[in-house]
Parts: sequence; structure tokens; C-alpha cells
Amino acid sequence: MSGEPTEWEQRVIERAARREAVIVAGLAVAVGAFVAVFAVRHGFFDLKVYYGAVNYWIHDHGMLYDFLKPNSKYGFTYPPFAAIAMVPMAVVPWVLAILISIGLTLGATYALLRWLVLPVARREGWTPWFAIAVAFLLMLAFEPYRETLSFGQVNLLLLFLVALDVLVGVAGGRRWAGVGIGLATAIKLTPGVFIVYLLVTRRWRAALVASGTAAVATLAAAAVDPGASREFWTSALWDTDRVGSLAFVSNQSLQGLVARLDPEHPSSLAWAVLVIGVLGVWAWRVRSASLAEGLALTGVLGCLISPVTWVHHLVWLLPALFLLFDAGVRASGQRRRVLLGCAVVFYAVLCSRLVWAWEHGFGGVGGFLGSNAYVWISLALLIFLPLRSSVEDAAVAELRQRDAVAA
Repeated sequence: MSGEPTEWEQRVIERAARREAVIVAGLAVAVGAFVAVFAVRHGFFDLKVYYGAVNYWIHDHGMLYDFLKPNSKYGFTYPPFAAIAMVPMAVVPWVLAILISIGLTLGATYALLRWLVLPVARREGWTPWFAIAVAFLLMLAFEPYRETLSFGQVNLLLLFLVALDVLVGVAGGRRWAGVGIGLATAIKLTPGVFIVYLLVTRRWRAALVASGTAAVATLAAAAVDPGASREFWTSALWDTDRVGSLAFVSNQSLQGLVARLDPEHPSSLAWAVLVIGVLGVWAWRVRSASLAEGLALTGVLGCLISPVTWVHHLVWLLPALFLLFDAGVRASGQRRRVLLGCAVVFYAVLCSRLVWAWEHGFGGVGGFLGSNAYVWISLALLIFLPLRSSVEDAAVAELRQRDAVAA
């Protein structure tokens, strides 16, 4: 029997392809209109800080952490190894730096979508290009993602490095597993929570590789510029004034929540208790989680326990949102409606700029609830994200690994 589709089957395929193309085109128009109306343009503010600091460091031979973006109080806040990774900015014009930033972010986005979306699309029989296109367009409307692009931020690139390690390196038993987490940690410290994840889940070799990579990168940076390293580890790292007010509504971490209760004297004890509590929940849940779920839960944890989690940092919630949607697709009946409803509501709130309604005041019960809306979503994802069965997880992991190898 011939494997070629019949004429009738071919027409069905063509109609389905046209329908998918129309849906993607319509969604693109809707997302474009939404972004045009609601998105805030930040003019690649953070990228300007990186670009100015690196050029000041390389060409003017200035102290890296002395640089401040003109007409602002903001300077370089990352470890010295991050500046080394950004040295190419010292030899390219500003416009090319913007294009490189956007290109790297889009490339990292495509890789993440292949790892997170394709296994679901294959299992459900969805057209791969259609699933990826829809997911990408929905990401463009997602406030943390569009803020990442507009600021020229690096967090999605760090998420890519970590996801590469977890979903490909650790999942495939690769000897290099841990390198991505180590490099991400040397660039921005906060991904170091994934080294703790590797330790808690007893992935000793990957944890050792990650720790060693971070240490080597940090020592290499110290060898290149001992003064900058000394300044960062003894002063700049502890200077919270360099990043702005902890109570600022964009800080959607537990520290931000506590600071908004009393901006003048935020309680360190209350913050410590909350951090210990979420660490306990995370450690309990992550030990029985799959690798994809470990990535998701640890990304959420990092957002919660970091002293500063600006809205654009919440791209780390993307794996958890994808897995929540996946859990809803796999469920049935009332559970399906609840999970998909939660996924839609969480996504809609994280697209809405809701917290900014309290940018200039967050007093009262309404202010407390609304100004911390993204914190509540992070807590809900950490506590209630469904964990799939080991059998289903093995099948999905195999698909993800196969796709990564083919790519």
C-alpha cells in the first residue's frame, strides 16, 4: 500500500495548513496591536549600561564599577566575568550591539521553545511549526519577555544556559553537564541556585562541574582585573543603592513584598522566615520532580528568594507556565478546566502590567495584594505546579533529548 496521501487527504492537510497560517497571522496582528498600545519602550536602558561600562573599562581604562550611565545613578552590577563576556561590545557600534542583543535573545528563545514546546506538540499531534509560532507570539505579549527585549537584558540568555544544562546535559548524561549553570552563575550569581538544585537532587558530578566552572571563570576574571574583582566582592555586591529601592513595585521578590510593608525599615527577620519557608517547600517538591519540573521550580525559587527580582527577571517563570499549561492539556474533566484556567489567568496577569497601578503607592489591603500580584503567582507555581508521573516524564524526556540531538 502506498504511503502517499490520497487526494482527499491532501486537501484536508492543505486546509489545516491554511487554517493554521490564518490563526498565526491573526494572533500576530493581535499581539502586535497589544504590544504597540501597552508595552513600555525602555530604549535598551540596561544594554546602554553594559555598553557604556565595558567601553569605559576597555577604552578609558576606568574602574568598571565607577561607571554610571549618564544622567542616572545606575552602573554595572554584575560580577567582573560578565564584563569579560561582554567585551565584544567594546569593538562594535551601538546599533550593532542592539542587533546582537536581540539576535541572541531570539536564538535563545527558539532553543527554549524547541525544548519545552515540541515534546508537547508531538505528543498531542500538533503541527510543530504552528505550536512554536503560537508560543513565540504569546511570549512577545508576556511582560517579562517584552521588558527583557526592551531593556536589552541578559536573563533569557542565562535561562538558555541553565536549560541547556538541565534538559540536554543532565538529561543526556553528558560529561559537560553543569558548564552552562557554572557560566550563568559567574555572570550573574543568582543562577547559582541551580547548583543547589543539583546538590539536593544528588547529581553530584553536574554540581561539581557547575561549581568548578563558576570558580574558574571567577578566578580568571580576577586575574584579568584584580581591582575590579576586589571592588565587586567587597563593595559593589553589597551596595543595594546601585540597583534602586527594594520597595519599588518592580521588585517582585519576597524581599520586595516585605519592603513594601515598611519601605523605611523592611524587616530582615520577616524576609528570612519567608525565604526559609519557600526553600523548605522547594526542597520537598523538587526531590520528586522531573528535570523539566526541577528547572521550572528552581527558576521560580530564584525569583522569590533573590533580594531583587525586577519584572523582566520573571522570564524565569516561563518553564513553570509551560508545564502548567501542559498539565492542563494532559488532564481531563474539572481538573483540566482548573489547570488551564490557572495557566490562562497567570499568563494574562503577567502580560497586564497590573502591579504598575501601585507604582506610586501601595498602602492598604488592596495595595498589598495588587502590588505583589506577581509574587503571589510565583508562590502559587512553587506550591501547586502539578508533577507528572514518572512514566509520562520518561517519554517526554526522551522526546526532548532526541530533538536536542537532532538540532
